[in-house]
Amino acid sequence: MTTTTDALVRDPGTAARGRWLMLIVLLAGQFMALLDVTIVNVAMPTIGRSLHASGAELQLVVADYTVSYAMMLITGARLGDLYGRRRVFLAGVAVFTVASLTCGIAPGIGVMIAARFVQGAGAAAMMPQIMSVIQVRFDGAARARALSAYTAVLSSGFVAGQVIGGVLVTANLFGQTWRPVFLVNVPIGLAVLAVVPRVVPADSSRDLAGGSGGALGFVPPGKHSRRLDLAGLGIAVPAVFLVVLPLMLGHQENWPSWVFACVAAGLALGAVFVLTERRIADRGGDPLLNLAVLRAPGLAPGLAAVAVLMITYGGFLFSFALHLQAGLGDSALRAGLTLAPCALVFGACGYFWRRLPGSWHHLLAPLGCLAAVGGYLAVATVLRSGGSGGLALQAALVVTGASLALGFSPLVTHALVKVPLHQAADASGLLTTTIQLGQAVGVATFGSLFLTLDADRGAPVPAVSGHAVAVTVAWLAGAMMFAVLAGIPLARTVAAARRAAGAGG
Repeated sequence: MTTTTDALVRDPGTAARGRWLMLIVLLAGQFMALLDVTIVNVAMPTIGRSLHASGAELQLVVADYTVSYAMMLITGARLGDLYGRRRVFLAGVAVFTVASLTCGIAPGIGVMIAARFVQGAGAAAMMPQIMSVIQVRFDGAARARALSAYTAVLSSGFVAGQVIGGVLVTANLFGQTWRPVFLVNVPIGLAVLAVVPRVVPADSSRDLAGGSGGALGFVPPGKHSRRLDLAGLGIAVPAVFLVVLPLMLGHQENWPSWVFACVAAGLALGAVFVLTERRIADRGGDPLLNLAVLRAPGLAPGLAAVAVLMITYGGFLFSFALHLQAGLGDSALRAGLTLAPCALVFGACGYFWRRLPGSWHHLLAPLGCLAAVGGYLAVATVLRSGGSGGLALQAALVVTGASLALGFSPLVTHALVKVPLHQAADASGLLTTTIQLGQAVGVATFGSLFLTLDADRGAPVPAVSGHAVAVTVAWLAGAMMFAVLAGIPLARTVAAARRAAGAGG
């Protein structure tokens, strides 16, 4: 699925150099928001010791940001359509910067968790505006280069988060250990706030009439700004938290009955959400998630495969980071550097996978997921003894990173291949929400499994932690088989679409 140029608005007075300066400033805001997805994984053990946080509270620190970001992303895109992309982007940066400052000076874990939720909301206001600005201010080859820069920042943000987090925690600047991990956002945010009004033009009424469409910036032709679905948002947010929070808290509370009651209530609210969204769509309104788009061939299995892949990804990052530092006693810097080669391979393969022969492309998603099963099993085998793993661990991590990338990137592209253009915004919003929520569910489920297994201290810490992470990662491998199975019908859909395109010349 490609973006359209029907709603493209060009500003003749904006020189090419000014447009690229504008993009650099916007991508600085994007990079800042992306850092906080992964930078916290490396800082978690230090935060836990400093603020006396339990394992469940550390799960909340990680997942709160992701859940907030996921649930408010589509609303953030629509706010940009209604009130101006520059204005909403600046508001998002301001909220994110203040929340980062609050995280950095948090006196306790409760303040930290609340501030992380607000951080996610700020990121949800920022991120959709960047893709929308690329849509409106660039076209042709310039747009392709701008989208490449956008994708490069997405990939590099993951790598940089691991390494920068380790450097900042290990450097112990001014004796503040983990606090600079959040405080580093403050000068960046202030600089972006100061420069954006100078380099990003205000939106004209014609710009806003085009609309950004959805969370990924697809523009349906003739589609005007979409209204906010506050009813859907008001149901979806508590529904997600009623499922995710009990899964995180259950293991430390020994799974009391209220945990299962909350999960059941969350699922019931989920059913109410589906009915509400259908009613809004039937009335000709703009639902938060238009579920009718699921009828598009390949989208449902594509979303299922993406969800499973992201669940395993979120659970792996959380469990592995805790094992390296709390289990093996690695410093934050060493933990970040251990993950860096995996992250670099993930970014490189995710960016260059299109250079593989086109006849292979439809097979990459299921085969990449299948290779990731082997990668996870290799990591589990290396770590089960409680040792550091050495070069064998690095080899297993590189295979895992490459496999996940070769599964994930084609999935994101191919899931939308048969979506009608007028439903592209709804499909992209559903896809983006699935990606973010998958990570949060992974932290909640597989993070809880790791923490439960790691609680048995009848043996030396490295051995217990090694067993816990090996069992957890082995379960991740089993879960990835569902992504493989879901990827098969998607591969058939993509192959059929390619044959039809070839027959049509």
